[in-house]
Amino acid sequence: MDEVALNAPTLTTFAVYLLAMLGLGVLAYRATSNLSDYVLGGRSLGPGVGALSAGASDMSGWLLLGLPGAIYASGMNQAWIGIGLTIGAYLNWQFVAKRLRIYTEVASDSITVPDYLENRFADHSKVLRVISAAVILLFFAFYTSSGLVAGAKLFEASFGLTYGSALWIGGLVIISYTFLGGFLAVSWTDFVQGILMFAALVMVPLIAINLFGGVNELGGWGEAVQRVGEMDASRNDIMSGMTTFGIISLMAWGLGYFGQPHIIVRFMALRSAADVPKARLIGITWMVVALFGSIFTGYIGFAYFADNPLPDGEKVFIALSTTLANPWVAGALLAAILSAIMSTIDSQLLVSSSALAEDIYKPFIRPDASQNELVWVGRFAVVGIALIALLIAGDPDSRVLGLVSYAWGGFGAAFGPVIILSLFWRGMTRNGALAGIIVGAATVVIWKQLSGGMFDMYEILPGFILCTIAIVVVSKMGHTPQSVTDEFDKAAKQWA
Repeated sequence: MDEVALNAPTLTTFAVYLLAMLGLGVLAYRATSNLSDYVLGGRSLGPGVGALSAGASDMSGWLLLGLPGAIYASGMNQAWIGIGLTIGAYLNWQFVAKRLRIYTEVASDSITVPDYLENRFADHSKVLRVISAAVILLFFAFYTSSGLVAGAKLFEASFGLTYGSALWIGGLVIISYTFLGGFLAVSWTDFVQGILMFAALVMVPLIAINLFGGVNELGGWGEAVQRVGEMDASRNDIMSGMTTFGIISLMAWGLGYFGQPHIIVRFMALRSAADVPKARLIGITWMVVALFGSIFTGYIGFAYFADNPLPDGEKVFIALSTTLANPWVAGALLAAILSAIMSTIDSQLLVSSSALAEDIYKPFIRPDASQNELVWVGRFAVVGIALIALLIAGDPDSRVLGLVSYAWGGFGAAFGPVIILSLFWRGMTRNGALAGIIVGAATVVIWKQLSGGMFDMYEILPGFILCTIAIVVVSKMGHTPQSVTDEFDKAAKQWA
């Protein structure tokens, strides 16, 4: 990777990309005047921006590093994760997006997930808001730091920087445009990043296949498949080494979509519920093609580097990019990796800052705070949370990366059933929602500490199931106020 560090065209392309992201932040700053603008973009996202923003903020570096690395290391059986995620994302767009967009506006124009839950269940005690915000802040602090570590390692490997320098350069860029423009900056940059990620994931495997004949004398796709089969036939079999239990565990990742605050907030920010079908088509098409590109990158990489295996399979995308592409294109492809990382971190920072400004500062510290004051509280919350994440990420050997699965599983199990049932069950109660959040989050944390037998299943599945049971049981024991059911009926009329 040393040649990349000395390659001026690659570095120039990369730098232009970073400056462009900062430019979008400045433009969004001029379009942000109140807290709703800052944390929800004034509900002004069109279907294209909304869909690609949701996709880019969802996938993170996992799409360009993690999944290709898993395919490179194990073969096509790892594709079950992508299948589960695609199904989960589609169901989320199909059954949650429209209802949530409408209900959050009916429920006192709610602009955050805790805000929506408090208004949905008329929780005047504010306990539901506080618990929800605490879960968001806890999981996102570590989730964000893991992304910063991944970004730092990309800078470190690509440009020969020290780990500390790489960490702070990447962190400062992300903090800057999120601080300035809030949700609009995040959504606009995510839109650009989504396009860049899409192009890169299509381009890299195609470049590799096209060059096989001349570089590795493989002669195209058929020869690549043959070479993989000759080295390890099991890698061509999606069922290799899989059991029903194992497939269910991998596909359970799809359950996480229903509870990810940084994803479902995109539904809330669409300019109209009528935009949902078009956004769903764009978003799922983007996701399917991107996942195919990610899977084929890992698969082609195994064939391409068969004679000289990579020591770290997660760098297969980087290795193919810098080996096969010209320096200018390589810079854009490396920027795509950073895009995947940045597009998730900025969304996490924004959701965390809104949890502090809208869900803690406004109701408990300054109930009469002006909109301008709340915007600046949100901005400084971005800086504060990011600094904590940077400090956690300061150790390149930090175990924080292992907590990424906690965050996805924790959000999916804690909020997923709550969001779904709040939109479909008229009789759900405040205490039911509270019990579900606590049980779901606790199950994920406890289950992760256990091993052997059924405990080897991804913790989101038992967490999701137990959260649902807790909601139903506790809600059946309580009573739903008439004002809450009346508001549900009001939203239901608009769903029809």
